[in-house]
Amino acid sequence: MVRGVFFLFVIALTAPSLAAAETMSFGDAAAALAKSCGADITANCRGVNLDASRLKECLSRNRDVISADCKAGYPSTLDAIQKRIAARVTVANACAREIVKVCGGSTKETSKSVPCLVTAKGASRNCTQAIIDAGYQ
Repeated sequence: MVRGVFFLFVIALTAPSLAAAETMSFGDAAAALAKSCGADITANCRGVNLDASRLKECLSRNRDVISADCKAGYPSTLDAIQKRIAARVTVANACAREIVKVCGGSTKETSKSVPCLVTAKGASRNCTQAIIDAGYQ
């Protein structure tokens, strides 16, 4: 079980994809996946590249042999991971002006400007919302 939790944590950190207002933290998503699908992932998805898209495809492909709890929970959890990742990508677009003008950074290296963006005064409403959706604040 510990091994399954570790794999799920790695999945949460490496998953790819687009954003919305409600996102789930990576830690909460990993815990939810471990609880509902840990044994199923270990048994049926061994060797699968651990990102949300590939894991979702593996679980869908093995739908007939996974537990009812896993079937019920994994789609929404993996979608929440992808929304969080997309929200983080959105920060670069929504905060482009603030990154350059307020933080003196580059839009090519948004992650270096995140601490400044979180504390910046006068950020646009879109930028502030993107920061919240991405879980930075």
